[in-house]
Amino acid sequence: MNAHAAVHSNWASLVHPNGDPIRLNTQDFVAIDRDRDATYDPIYRPQALYNRVINGFHANNEAFLLQEVATNLPIYRPDAGPTDFHLHLPPGAFQLVLVTSGLFTFDYDGLMHHVGPGALILQSAIVHRQSSYSWSGLPTDANLKTPQTVVPDPLSMGYSGKFIEAFITEPTTFPNPTVVHSEEIDEAETPRLAWSHPFHDRPREAGFWYQDPLSLDALYRPLAAGIVKSPMPVHVRDLGIEAPSGHLVTGHIVATDPRGQSLLPKSASPIADVAGLEKGEVVVYRVIRGTAEFREAAGKGFELATGDSVTVGRNSATLVGVGENTQLLRLGLLKGMDDLRRWTSAQRDEIDGLAGQIITRKDARPQRTQGKPVGYLYE
Repeated sequence: MNAHAAVHSNWASLVHPNGDPIRLNTQDFVAIDRDRDATYDPIYRPQALYNRVINGFHANNEAFLLQEVATNLPIYRPDAGPTDFHLHLPPGAFQLVLVTSGLFTFDYDGLMHHVGPGALILQSAIVHRQSSYSWSGLPTDANLKTPQTVVPDPLSMGYSGKFIEAFITEPTTFPNPTVVHSEEIDEAETPRLAWSHPFHDRPREAGFWYQDPLSLDALYRPLAAGIVKSPMPVHVRDLGIEAPSGHLVTGHIVATDPRGQSLLPKSASPIADVAGLEKGEVVVYRVIRGTAEFREAAGKGFELATGDSVTVGRNSATLVGVGENTQLLRLGLLKGMDDLRRWTSAQRDEIDGLAGQIITRKDARPQRTQGKPVGYLYE
């Protein structure tokens, strides 16, 4: 028995949540969140404003939270700046980040990732930190209205950093232990450390996943004609998250070019595989830019515009049309989520209280860009 186990003999009871089961809402329902009704609140840290897809969250039994995170203060302020090193232990150990403007530097297990619009990160209970971000200097109202995109271009990189983020359940309900506080970080040394910890509530195959927006697996493939109507050819990017999420969530972006332009980085491969677009006991759509048209099972139609979201039961509504210059995020929530449980409040508080004590191994990297793949200490 190692020293940590001797001090915390009850760790076995903390490895897996033992609270209430998570249950997707598989009934017929349609929950719409409109951008015009959105509020942006500094829920977790002052430099970031959070816009939550709250109607969909409640309608889906609070099983899955999608939110937009908008950087709104310069990094040099004493109340802003880099975050501490921490980790999230949600059910399934799931966190998704899709950058939609600006630039960020994230540190996952001692490896630095400099990312911009279109970069996709999925991580499972890995010690990480946001060490830098861009800020445009615009007033809040103007900053929140800057256009978003998942296709990298110089203009979008110059805006304040924003990303779409998703969790299974909600961050205040699961442990988020701090490993190294911000004021204790030695920039010359601490970011070069990778950590191992004993709390691995992760489904089979779940791990770290990073998709560069210009990598071959991120290129857009044409959607067969007639599936979704549009004045422009419709293309699909598979985010590749089904396996690394532990087969909990699928992810795709449905997109069109602006009229007269070729904006999307396209693959020369044949038409897109639509099998992934048919998965999901519950489906969440978010319009990043443009417009999308849906039809409910009863035949009633509705339209979403930039910043709108809809959460629907499996067959409750179907995507039937997209406008030109549209980018639409689709997340399909799979049956495996029903095998997960929530942390009890006592478990959450106990793990948060352990903080850096949960680390059982450290590994230094010669350089921040060298070493084995991120998350290797958990495999």
